[in-house]
Amino acid sequence: MRLISLIVTCALVVSAESSFEQVQSHVSEFTLKNGLKFIILERHQAPVASFYTLVNAGSAQEKMGTGGIAHMFEHMAFKGTSTIGTKNYAEEKNSLDRVDQAFKAIQLERDKGRKADPAKLKQLNEEFKAAQETAGKFVEPNEFGSLIDRAGGRNLNASTRWDFTDYFFSLPSNSSELWFYLESERWRDPVFREFYKERDVVMEERRMRTESNPVGKLVEEFLAIAYKVHPYGLPPVGYMSDLQNITRPDAVDFFKKYYQPSNMVMAIVGDVDAKEMKRLAETYFARIPSAPKPEPLRTVEPEQKFERRVTVKLQAQRVLLIGYHKPDKNDPDAAVYDTLGSVLSEGRSSRLQREIVQNQKLAVAAFGFPGFPGEKYPNLFIFGGFTAPGKTNEELEKSMMAQIERTKTELVTKEELEGVKNRFRSGMMGLFKDNTSMASEMAQWETLTGDWRNMFRYLDQLEKVTPEDIQRVAKLTFTDGNRSVGIIEPLETAAAKK
Repeated sequence: MRLISLIVTCALVVSAESSFEQVQSHVSEFTLKNGLKFIILERHQAPVASFYTLVNAGSAQEKMGTGGIAHMFEHMAFKGTSTIGTKNYAEEKNSLDRVDQAFKAIQLERDKGRKADPAKLKQLNEEFKAAQETAGKFVEPNEFGSLIDRAGGRNLNASTRWDFTDYFFSLPSNSSELWFYLESERWRDPVFREFYKERDVVMEERRMRTESNPVGKLVEEFLAIAYKVHPYGLPPVGYMSDLQNITRPDAVDFFKKYYQPSNMVMAIVGDVDAKEMKRLAETYFARIPSAPKPEPLRTVEPEQKFERRVTVKLQAQRVLLIGYHKPDKNDPDAAVYDTLGSVLSEGRSSRLQREIVQNQKLAVAAFGFPGFPGEKYPNLFIFGGFTAPGKTNEELEKSMMAQIERTKTELVTKEELEGVKNRFRSGMMGLFKDNTSMASEMAQWETLTGDWRNMFRYLDQLEKVTPEDIQRVAKLTFTDGNRSVGIIEPLETAAAKK
């Protein structure tokens, strides 16, 4: 059996390495004079292509008082331009200015605090509502998305994270030029229409994801104690008070600062010709003027020296979170941390799944992984679980800590380590089958590490990880003073009180 296992492992290594080399041989890259970088992977298996834009700015780049503005601009990016999404832009522009003026008047009165005049505020809100209705008459709803739909586009979407914001969709490859036109236009000539309408949508997202979601509440409170100064401690959706006060000019300022060619990466994967992609890039994206690259985030989270805890009491299932500060994605031990996370919680035979869920039945689900909430900056190795009915958070935490301590006192087995490496190779090869996943991975590795090739080099780093490496980083990281703990503890029900 051992010989068979060795043969299978060798076969996986050879297959993975040859696949990686083959993929890399079909990748080309170029950077326009304005600083915009493109990564192209030709794959001609089907007449489709995926297009991915990564902006090196997320919620971590927001300034105090404008929380949620990165996510707000993500919504604005689908609203079109001065020629897309409007019935009469000259009139619409004037109307949008009047909307801004009307909201500014509300802010000025509201800033008076207790001295604000309720009757005046009511009147100003009515004027604001009327100004929005007038501006709305010039909007051609969803025209940006409709153009993509009519061309056979699929999976139009975007996301805002702490580290970056991304935009993506797929098209038949013979419609590639449509992407170049639309994508360049929304970064060259965006119009921030329906801003306050979309702000209401984002506020509702916050209500659903956080204020009405027990786990969302716990995560927000947990990050707030784990981070004292770094923006990883702030929610990407923003706090409600910020959302109520951010303005369209705030979104314009964020766009002008961060949506610069030198701060973006474009990845294209599919049935395309790299030389034609470069020609189209020169035609459409070279029109966007260059600008200085935004200054880096300089805030550094101080070393945590004492354990921190937060308990959220809700009518909800018990939940446990444990977090330890660790280095960023470019740290020399990044592959060691990823390996440790896989040993602990990836697959049904992982330690947390086997011991805590299957054997002890203390949790219905348990996990442990590095890189939360982001990877660009020093982040958390997070552990957690959904406590099983009839069990307590204290029981689950005790068992979880035993497994964490075990990584410091016992070497992981060679079988566990080999399993991790096989899963990584398999996962990487699985990425090759999906155009969008491949585009996003290359763009993210390029942005976070400086070179898309590092996603392939990572396999070599993973191969070098030893049981001793894992024990070393566990001892370094999983210390009492470096730990933050958050739990959901159910409120007593009326029936329980009787």
